[in-house]
Amino acid sequence: MGNNALNGMDRVNPNLRDEMLAELFLDQMMNDFKRSKILEEIDHSLKNKDKETFYV
Repeated sequence: MGNNALNGMDRVNPNLRDEMLAELFLDQMMNDFKRSKILEEIDHSLKNKDKETFYV
């Protein structure tokens, strides 16, 4: 999200704006969590030389 998008949010109802920002924040947190879990699984499969799990 660039500065232009955030500047445009000044015209949005404050309650709706807060809800939208909270949703964006939660989406980002979920994406970060999922990415972290995938990286852990990759590390685990590499450590155990588990080729089959790595390619799943």
